[in-house]
Amino acid sequence: MKMRKNIALSDSGFIFNPSTGDSYSANPIGQMIIQALQNGKTDEEITKSIEEEYMIDASTVEKDLYDFKNMLKNYKLTE
Repeated sequence: MKMRKNIALSDSGFIFNPSTGDSYSANPIGQMIIQALQNGKTDEEITKSIEEEYMIDASTVEKDLYDFKNMLKNYKLTE
């Protein structure tokens, strides 16, 4: 899954879709996921980064990553 190229993400977690004018906010883990997707990281790489940064078990990260990616898809922020 890739983020749409025109999606903007600020350092404070503000997400803007210029195609629709919609804006959202993300917490630090959401920001980390979006940046990783923009950089072409795999789910495994994203999961490992979050596990290491926040000391969360892999099964929780995988479930939350799946849910977050579905949310991004529903908001039409991914390709």
